[in-house]
Amino acid sequence: MDKRFTFNEDVENYEKWRPTYCEELFEDIMAYSHIEQGKKALEIGIGTGQATIPFVNMGCELTAIELGQDLAAYSKLKFQDYKNFTVCNTAFEDFKCPDESIDIMYSATAFHWIPEEIGYLKAFRLLKTNGTLALFWNRPFVARENDELHQTIQGIYQKYRPSNTKIIENDTERYNNIVKTIQAYGFRDVVFKLYHLTRRFSSNDYIALLNSYSDHRSMPSATKELFEAEIKEAIIKFGDVISVYDTIDLYLARK
Repeated sequence: MDKRFTFNEDVENYEKWRPTYCEELFEDIMAYSHIEQGKKALEIGIGTGQATIPFVNMGCELTAIELGQDLAAYSKLKFQDYKNFTVCNTAFEDFKCPDESIDIMYSATAFHWIPEEIGYLKAFRLLKTNGTLALFWNRPFVARENDELHQTIQGIYQKYRPSNTKIIENDTERYNNIVKTIQAYGFRDVVFKLYHLTRRFSSNDYIALLNSYSDHRSMPSATKELFEAEIKEAIIKFGDVISVYDTIDLYLARK
């Protein structure tokens, strides 16, 4: 099954535990794009609307795209009082609208699901000249390298989901590669910014958070049950509190 559809399996859990984004990020997007009431905005991968409120409150004519049927239905209901909001239950690859008709296009922790050569080319085509592309991702990290709980949890991950890939909190190579990719597809005036937030969870809440991620939900059920039990036990052992440090990377560009 396409992992993108796993987000659609438990909408209420997704809505409760997926992180929102800091006000400063949206202020920077608004300042860069000079977006205002009546301008046409397109959100790619709305989920349950963690990044939607600032744009509908601004008065943009916002069209949101969502692949998951239940997620789309949830967002339609959530934003039903906004006459300037429409949600389309489709993939960005299949979405249709006139070329050069969008003032701002943005995507919150979703654009990586679209093949690069399709996503960037289509974004460029649909945006008006001088239109803004805003892409941002939240990347959560569990505590710090010298934190004993962090080390314990990393050991549990290696036991059940072994990987040689080391996740880097401030991944300069990743940031530079995304900037170069955006530029390679014709966008200009690229701006990159980082933001940091901290969240704290109990063991039960942290397991609920894990269940909002596709790679976790796609684990074999027996393995997933054992994995979650050990994670929960480790957090309880350290006072039933775990810190999650969010690193949010934002990329702004103009057509």
